[in-house]
Amino acid sequence: MPRPTRFARLLFSLIFVWLLALPARAETMRLALHAHLYSIDPVITMEYITRSHGYLVYDTLFALDENLEPQPQMVSDWSVSEDQLTWSFTLRPGQQWHDGTPVTAEDCVASLLRWGARDAQGWLLMSNTSAIRATAPDSFTITLRRPYPRMLEHLAKSSLNVPFMMPRRIAETGPFQPITDATGSGPYRFVAAEWVPGEIAVYEKNETYVPRQDPPSFAAGAKTAHFDRIELVAYSDPREALQALASDEVQLVETPSMPELALLPPDSDIKTVVFDPTGNFGTAIFNHQMPPFDNPGIRRAVLIAMGQTSYLSAAISDRAYWSPCLSIYPCHTTYSHVVSAPYYMRGDLQLAAKALAEAGYSGAPVVVVDPVDSPVLSGFTRVTVDLLGQLGMNVVHKPMSWRELRDAVAQRTGEPSQVWNMFHTWWTADDLSDPMHILFSGDPRLGWIGWPDDPELEALRAQFVLSEDEAARKALALRIQDKIVQNGNFAVLGQFIQPLALRSSLGGLQGPFPLYYQLAPADQ
Repeated sequence: MPRPTRFARLLFSLIFVWLLALPARAETMRLALHAHLYSIDPVITMEYITRSHGYLVYDTLFALDENLEPQPQMVSDWSVSEDQLTWSFTLRPGQQWHDGTPVTAEDCVASLLRWGARDAQGWLLMSNTSAIRATAPDSFTITLRRPYPRMLEHLAKSSLNVPFMMPRRIAETGPFQPITDATGSGPYRFVAAEWVPGEIAVYEKNETYVPRQDPPSFAAGAKTAHFDRIELVAYSDPREALQALASDEVQLVETPSMPELALLPPDSDIKTVVFDPTGNFGTAIFNHQMPPFDNPGIRRAVLIAMGQTSYLSAAISDRAYWSPCLSIYPCHTTYSHVVSAPYYMRGDLQLAAKALAEAGYSGAPVVVVDPVDSPVLSGFTRVTVDLLGQLGMNVVHKPMSWRELRDAVAQRTGEPSQVWNMFHTWWTADDLSDPMHILFSGDPRLGWIGWPDDPELEALRAQFVLSEDEAARKALALRIQDKIVQNGNFAVLGQFIQPLALRSSLGGLQGPFPLYYQLAPADQ
């Protein structure tokens, strides 16, 4: 075989150098989540899609590890005084916002104050705080009125609402005014110019992010962006979403339809993953501010008619993925306890009709909003509409998209066209394992949609958060459950598992819910 000429060797060398100089092909992950991103403000928005957005863009002072223990994240060191009243925090060096400015203690103070004005746990922390101030560019203190045993637990809160840190100029936005700038310090940056609400949200790798040296563990430890670009989309048709996954148009589907999953060929390059066997918790929410559900007797009557098996079998086709759970705290969690009230979620139409008449129901319309683009929630809704009709209630069934429902249920009262009385949703079960979750609130100002008004319930929750005795906490959790059941605050529809479907080439995700900055090639 003839040897290459000197000219040929030189040409090959030049071509090789030229190829090395070419920019690497950007690796993009396209993820089909359960909803579109319409709000970028994780402090005032109670939506899981905005939480997913937040974890891509922001970082937190502390974070929960896989054992649900708080670990430092943006903080390097912290200490607490002997009297437990002064907590001091120092930020780790090298952190900066996506706009290139350094992360400072003043940014963190402003972020905590805004979070504390909206989040129930944050509000309790701030109500026990006499001062929070920056003491140096990288240090701040929280001075308490009395010891607060759950300080680190609340600063490491992993779900709704997460105390994400933002630049001061953004964090000083009023707590009831949505932010419009998603500048953070996390492993990905939000590409606002490419965001089309209802279509796509785009994130690019933050090349300046300095991860911790600890191994990743749930929301704690090192955050390493393995892909150059992440795109979040959503499909109203679950079959279309799985078709996109099968053709590699998307690499992950967050809430695949069970019947559609069963149709995939057995040799498909798609795997399903269950992150948390505790699963999800279905709920039906009453509007306490509007007739007829401003009457607790009418709420209790409806609860008598509702049976969990009917709801779960209608919404989750595969019996292996659901189970009844008669507790306001999900089964297999610390404070779970079977509701003793004989009227709660018993599926007794005859007894319910009698209770409804005794409560004085006189034909007021019951507007039930139905997110038809969410198969699980629409399945729940169909059962309720049928039950209320059988009870003789004046049911108004309003089909709409999840986005329309999201906007509708934010309205407490209003014009007749804006009124709603009932809707259905689900939560990650671990979110509801603690009485401090916003769903259990009795404060109509800081509480969640539905807006129960129960000062006694709020007093019990305040006692719970300040108690350091676990036996006392369990007793308080049971009293809180009894109060919520007695008042008919909401319905518990049961517990179910929602697997996630993704390409076999992907890995890295950890439970109890997926954090998409963790995505990596399966062999890493």
